[in-house]
Formats: sequence, C-alpha cells, structure tokens
Amino acid sequence: MSIVELLPRYTYDDYRQWEGDWELIEGIPVAMAPSPTKRHQRLARELFLALHQTLPEMCRCELLYEMDWKICNDTVVRPDIVLVCGDESDAHISKAPELIIEILSKATAKKDETIKFTLYENEGVPYYIMVYPDDLKAKVYKMKEHRYTKLGDFSDETLVFEDIACDLSLTFASV
Repeated sequence: MSIVELLPRYTYDDYRQWEGDWELIEGIPVAMAPSPTKRHQRLARELFLALHQTLPEMCRCELLYEMDWKICNDTVVRPDIVLVCGDESDAHISKAPELIIEILSKATAKKDETIKFTLYENEGVPYYIMVYPDDLKAKVYKMKEHRYTKLGDFSDETLVFEDIACDLSLTFASV
C-alpha cells in the first residue's frame, strides 16, 4: 500500500467547512495559490469583459468568475472564468461548463497544465484556454472525439467558439 492510499479522503461537505482557499481533487485537498496579483486580476477582468460583450442577451448561459465547480462529491475546482449554460444551482456550478479559462502563474502552471487539463478533458468541457501572462499568449484547446485538440497559440487573433450553446467570440488583441 502506498503512502498516498493511507491519506484521508475528503468530501464536498468537508470542503465547505474549511477556511482559506482550497480545491478538492479526488478527495485530496489542494491549497490554492495566494491571492492573484494585480496583473492576474486585470487580465481576468479584461477577458471576462471581452467575452461578456459578445454574449447574446437571449442566451441561457452565464459567465462566472472564480466560482466553485462541484464535479462530484470528492472533486471541487475553482476555475478563473467559466461559461456555463442551463445550470440551475446557485451554490456552485453543477454541470460541465462550455468554456474554462485559467490564467497561469508560476504557482499554478503545473496543476493547470496537467491535473486540470486532464480533469476538464475527462469531464467533456468543450473549450479549455490557458493564458500565459508572461508570454502574452493563450493556448486554446477544443474537445474533438473525447480528447483535447490544440487549436493554437493565440495572442492577436479572434477565436469564434463553435458547437457551444451560445454564439461567442474572443478577440485576444483587445485583452
């Protein structure tokens, strides 16, 4: 038996009682990085506003910022920005978002590029965008045949999201 198997496993009910900022991955608590830098916050705001401007009013989708996504009873993550459609839960996101954006830092890059990449892919999130502030680019992945396919590195281009519930686009040059 490995040491990891001996560690206690936690649930959403445990998670809700913790102080501080945590995520829960398959019952294992993962401390979140310290509060985001101003640069991170500004970038998140600009991405959110750029997406919000193209979101049709009649769409049953919502853009949310740093909202818990309860994937199952032992897995809860808090993406930077999500687009979720037809989710009736008010306490947390309860279904797979159409789009997730993570803004990477040195403290979060490994988790966002590996653990969250695999988690979002397994949950069928149609679009996953990892933004690299230091490189002024974003890596965009789209779900195709149950796997992420890289659409490319974006810095000035406009991305038109296809095969999601709402017509939406993101012009990276405006961010």
